[in-house]
Amino acid sequence: MFHTCNWIIERTALSTEHIALIDIHTGERVSYGVLQNRIDRWASFFHAKGFTKGERIAVYSPNKPELFAILFACEQVGLIYVPLNWRLSQAELQGVLDDCKPILTLYDEGFEATVQQLKVNEAHRLTIVEQVPNTNDWIPHVLNQAEDPWMIIYTGGTTGAPKGVVLSYSAINWNALNTISTWGLTENDVTINYMPLFHTGGLNALSIPLFMAGGTVAIGHQFDAEEALRATNHYEATISLFVPTMYQMMMQTDYFKHASFPTMDCFLSGGAPCPETVYRAFHKKGLCFKEGYGLTEAGPNNFFIRPEDAARKIGSVGKSMLFNETVVRDEKGNRCAPGEIGELFVKGPHMFSGYWNNPTQTSETIQNGWIRTGDLAKVDADGDTYIVGRKKDMIITGGENVYPQEVEQCLITFDGIREVAVVGMSDDVWGEKVVAFVAVYDEVEVDRESLLSHCKHKLAAYKIPKEVIVVPELPKTHVGKINKSELLARL
Repeated sequence: MFHTCNWIIERTALSTEHIALIDIHTGERVSYGVLQNRIDRWASFFHAKGFTKGERIAVYSPNKPELFAILFACEQVGLIYVPLNWRLSQAELQGVLDDCKPILTLYDEGFEATVQQLKVNEAHRLTIVEQVPNTNDWIPHVLNQAEDPWMIIYTGGTTGAPKGVVLSYSAINWNALNTISTWGLTENDVTINYMPLFHTGGLNALSIPLFMAGGTVAIGHQFDAEEALRATNHYEATISLFVPTMYQMMMQTDYFKHASFPTMDCFLSGGAPCPETVYRAFHKKGLCFKEGYGLTEAGPNNFFIRPEDAARKIGSVGKSMLFNETVVRDEKGNRCAPGEIGELFVKGPHMFSGYWNNPTQTSETIQNGWIRTGDLAKVDADGDTYIVGRKKDMIITGGENVYPQEVEQCLITFDGIREVAVVGMSDDVWGEKVVAFVAVYDEVEVDRESLLSHCKHKLAAYKIPKEVIVVPELPKTHVGKINKSELLARL
């Protein structure tokens, strides 16, 4: 267990001159020694302000290296770091602020107009570029207990108001240790990170584990497919995480089609199920490509699969990592047999403490020490897990269960289709009917009859979409997932 905040200090002592952070857009390189200096500066500033342990620091900013200095400074003085989703509406942002009640809101100067509209006391807000002066004042080191909160990360809120996921020092550090030991991360690893730093994927999937291991995190601001690919080679990245929509954009670039990526050990996909077409494109270039599975409430890292197994078992996330457990259960709570679909449960020291100010939702999610993920999964005879889809997304048509992901994986292999989402629509005859939304490549026209014929060769009749709706673009959430709630609202 980690009871103090000293590991970043110890890492700095071990890796003072090694590069911790790179700003992809400016080219700035920040060593561990310089990062520690910035951490101390912010910690001294927070201490001088009289902030006390457990108070919240809200941060409203696009991706930039300075956010990690603020994050570790919060750890050093016992404050709780609350990254704000800058893609939320003003009303949603206000709701988050009203819920967590920060003692200070730090914000990027580009968001000045929005902040002026929020109900935040002027004395309790500061732009990040307003440099905190260097000081020789005493730098405090608060003794944090393992279960003390370090972060509150608010979920996307596509199914209701955002919930504040409380992550303790223990949870964050165990996730990092679990990732380092299971995935084999070292100080030689470099990641390209365009995942938003208000999201656990940007903070905890690779960034904090790599800092603990002494590696390098190259931060991108607004995602650009070609820029991300060029940065991969320029900074000699070894492991990076992107969401499926990012990979689909990458595949369309000429750079991806012609470049090789000699330093890359593995491209990771997360956040949503990845289409088989993406696997094929990367495997065709001889690149390791595999999926992970996580959620803000647990890790987010929970599984590991070897590259050769990922190529052989497309769609599998593999087996549980060293320091956590997973199980798939049926409606009665029994462990599912191999191949049987049920709900995925996760357990381990990387679990969240609960939802901020929301004991009811906490008790519904944490049951007997396990997290109910709400995701459907199955385990094969080898013990490898496959994520089937969200439990709430399952379609029941004519008494038969249809898992949208299976239909989506079929549709995406049809020539010309760029993206697809399958949802259930109320129907007087079938209860629900299967409806597919598809986005196509430029200048492609979808022949619905040919598309349905394509499905008939791969799917049972009841799984074939009753309706196909062509749209210019599928709506996305703030982290690039397809927003099925919005599609359902359109129906």
